[in-house]
Amino acid sequence: MAAIKITKENFEQEVLKSDVPVLIDFWASWCGPCKMLSPTVDEVANETDRFKVGKINVDEEGDLAVKYGVSAIPTLVVFKNGAEAGRSVGVIRKDQILDLVGA
Repeated sequence: MAAIKITKENFEQEVLKSDVPVLIDFWASWCGPCKMLSPTVDEVANETDRFKVGKINVDEEGDLAVKYGVSAIPTLVVFKNGAEAGRSVGVIRKDQILDLVGA
């Protein structure tokens, strides 16, 4: 399943009310490390149906970044049952992403 674009309009439904874990990639188009991590996040999204993968552009959705304390990007945040269950800042490998989600 491809990564979902997450906005303040769909955040509650897609993330907080999800019945499966959700991996969120906080990113920005000008961020070099984000560009390095993005293909790996997309690969994970396309290979799994055990959890959802969403992307939040911090320039477009700054309120969500502030609400969840994202001060550096890329930041990956895992939500389970509507609550944060894990976090990683910076570029990480695919196996580390899967470990973060618990997949």
